[in-house]
Amino acid sequence: MRNFIILAFCCTLFHVTAVGYHIIGGEIFYEFVRANPDGKYSYVITLKLYRNADFTCGEIQGCLDHFENPIPLNIYTSEGIRVSNAILLYIKETRPLRDTLKNPCLAPRTQNLEVAFYQDTIALRPISGGYYIAYQRCCRGQKLANIYNSEHEGSTFYTMIPGTESRPANNSVHFNKDAAIVICANLPFTYDYAAYDADGDSLTYSLCNALTGGTTRNEVASADPPPYNTTVSYISPYSGENPMGGSPQVTINNKGFLHGTPYKEGQFVVSVCVSEYDRKTRQLIGTHHKDILLTVFNCYTSIKAGFPSLLKNCVADPDLSVLIPNSSNAGYTSSYYWDFGDGTDTITYDRKVFPHQYPDTGVYKVKLVVNPGLTCTDSTTGIVSNYPGLHGDFSTTGLCKGSLIEFDDHSSYTYGHITDYRWDLGLRDDTISSLAYGIHAGIIYNKGGVYTVTLSLFTDHQCTATITKDVTIYEVIPFAGNDTILSRGQPLQLHATGGDFYNWSPPEGLSNTGLADPMVNWNQDISYTLAVSDMQGCIGYDTIHIKYYTGPDIYVPNAFSPNGDGQNDRFRFIPVGITEYKYFRIFNRWGQEIYSSTDFRNGWNGTIKGAPAPVDTYIWILEGKDFTGKTILRKGTVTLVK
Repeated sequence: MRNFIILAFCCTLFHVTAVGYHIIGGEIFYEFVRANPDGKYSYVITLKLYRNADFTCGEIQGCLDHFENPIPLNIYTSEGIRVSNAILLYIKETRPLRDTLKNPCLAPRTQNLEVAFYQDTIALRPISGGYYIAYQRCCRGQKLANIYNSEHEGSTFYTMIPGTESRPANNSVHFNKDAAIVICANLPFTYDYAAYDADGDSLTYSLCNALTGGTTRNEVASADPPPYNTTVSYISPYSGENPMGGSPQVTINNKGFLHGTPYKEGQFVVSVCVSEYDRKTRQLIGTHHKDILLTVFNCYTSIKAGFPSLLKNCVADPDLSVLIPNSSNAGYTSSYYWDFGDGTDTITYDRKVFPHQYPDTGVYKVKLVVNPGLTCTDSTTGIVSNYPGLHGDFSTTGLCKGSLIEFDDHSSYTYGHITDYRWDLGLRDDTISSLAYGIHAGIIYNKGGVYTVTLSLFTDHQCTATITKDVTIYEVIPFAGNDTILSRGQPLQLHATGGDFYNWSPPEGLSNTGLADPMVNWNQDISYTLAVSDMQGCIGYDTIHIKYYTGPDIYVPNAFSPNGDGQNDRFRFIPVGITEYKYFRIFNRWGQEIYSSTDFRNGWNGTIKGAPAPVDTYIWILEGKDFTGKTILRKGTVTLVK
């Protein structure tokens, strides 16, 4: 026996915002175990709770879509006096309850539930009037068909252990069948709801009122003392005795069979009460109560045979077997008769795709009959064009930007002829140039990158195939360096980029023509051409121009004309043999600095704070170091003219 756990508080258990939309029914029952030496009786208490296994909370704030574990249980005397603080019951077992309507003429509706068994052993001293054991919880669920405001309507599940004036060693009655049942609107149903009593007591059944969960109906977990007689608010014309309506109305007989013909779809709370009587004394021992949520479905469906009007077998494999699809609308246990048009037929019992082996190529008429021999039947026909063996492929020659890239077809067709070849060469911004026709295509890509090339094949048997490949075009982007002005005798180290292999020409003045960064020792104007290639063999070219002046020195013009004609629009200096620039500043005649920079390539554009500077003479000063480390300081004037 496991000692039950006592919560550290008395009257109020849980008061949080979690909403138990997942709980759709339940019951509590007990089993007498033994009389203990201390005068107490031991009982195994079992609480069963049911949930809709398909329900998910989504965006419902504070919602629960799983069984809580543990749950609180309260024990009271018949006068409503709490025996102890609440105990916690833990789940011992959960079971799936699933049922699918297996009718060839009706839609395959499925009821998917789950039941949890909470259990523990408790010891109570027999007293007059006995004990109530109860669990209360909000909420029953959303949009129930027979209860107002069901998302805030609670539940009470309780059982009563008889007192000393009756039979405290009793075993309570309980419902020992747990099943999910599919109920269809406007169709009669019968469900065995019979209960079990270990003592063999006499049992009577009735439909009764469902109980709400405590005095405050929107509480999450209530702890109300008995008596438990506060019922849910039924929507007229529904009630505990008429929970689902119907014609005939849903009822329960003395053997525990629930039957009727409901006519409205929806979810209905149904409560069944079973009373147990001692067969000898005919004394009422107790009444057991169980709630369950029953769903009524619209099960009617239109039986419709489904097969393509034309099914082309154009796969690459030349095998004459054809995959046969079935898109019929039918019941869960429908049967399907197939006539394949080649003198063979078969019957299948599901809608899975299956292969059929044809004896030869050709065009075959297929007939499908759903539910042959039943009143709910339908049929359709279609054509199978069986000419497989269309295999598409192509090869690519060439990898580099700017060179011809060639595409060659290598497709084949076992049982026919390819009549047309259409290429899309992947030029997204030029659809006309991207198109080509025939077994061979060629194109020159002007940019490197990945191009998606597609070949579409057309045949004499209306089979088509599409082959798509990503083709990588490599591009070498060489850079020999910026054009440079040097002082005669000044060395220069080149720094080329853009590929894997480098070659410079002419060789004059170069320390090595096969390096990316050779040294230049020369004293005459020269241009070097750089050839750069990559691992794929793609090549590109760039040129660097080197001019030599007497120096080291800095050459500065004495006038410029920023009039936008493209001639002498900027005032800039020309450094020869200068490796470091400290400053280059320009002042107006009043000594105000109007320009400062060390970027000799751009220079001054003849504006002051964005506005054109006036025609005038300006003073400039600059300082730098030449390649020998000597400081060079220059100053002078420049005239701005228009």
